[in-house]
Amino acid sequence: MKVKNHRLYNEDGSPVPYVRSPNYHGNIANHEYLVMHFTAGRDARSSINWLTDARARASAHLVIGRDGTITQLVPFDKKAWHAGISAWGDRVGLNAYSIGIELDNAGKLRRRGEIWETWFGRPVPDDEVIVATHKNESEPAGWHAYTESQLATAMEAALTLVGKYRLLDVVGHDDIAPGRKTDPGPAFPMESFRAHVMGRSGNEEGAYQTTTRLNIRSGPGTEYATLPGSPLPTGTRVLVQRHLGNWRFVDVLDPIEGAEDIEGWVHGRYLRAR
Repeated sequence: MKVKNHRLYNEDGSPVPYVRSPNYHGNIANHEYLVMHFTAGRDARSSINWLTDARARASAHLVIGRDGTITQLVPFDKKAWHAGISAWGDRVGLNAYSIGIELDNAGKLRRRGEIWETWFGRPVPDDEVIVATHKNESEPAGWHAYTESQLATAMEAALTLVGKYRLLDVVGHDDIAPGRKTDPGPAFPMESFRAHVMGRSGNEEGAYQTTTRLNIRSGPGTEYATLPGSPLPTGTRVLVQRHLGNWRFVDVLDPIEGAEDIEGWVHGRYLRAR
């Protein structure tokens, strides 16, 4: 894939289908992030219809169907309305700093007897269900699985966009709006997807830096004591070793006021991929 004049094209030079959405305003201030979503819709066509309806007051740059079909709704230099009230690192209002991709996926499922079904009552076969605990929740639930074709197309589009706009990282809607949004959810392979798209090797997959002065704590929460070296200076290099919800256990790579071998918990919102 390639980008020309902020539109996505296939390798053969043909543009991907374009259905103009009226739901955008102004130019992106600075391209920094790729935000992944699920539509929670009935199918790709109904989601495209809704996101191109002025009444929706919502849109995304791309929609990817379960068969891997990709449709563009908004040029990549325009602020699509996909992030809403959101924050990541030192950025607030991610519409102004990101490109949004919506994946056709019903999202969180409910159990009715022996059957999994979508919020709109459609049965989902067991082989299309992943039972997992969302990183921002405490109990396991059923989630609609993504298809291989869909993920392959998403990967190709993401690689193209990250390369074209020199994006800093790939995040989920549930990262930038925790507690309010759950997409793309635990069925989406975010860690491996991010690592591949951002070109990180296994050893580099957890390499980040702080985006502000950031307390490092003895446990994953503000109720835990701060550790010596807090707050870490802006730009401190850290290696993320494990996750718990929004919190990251990190190994601090830079000496801090002469202290070395600092390990502890920091909030993931204030980390940026290196």
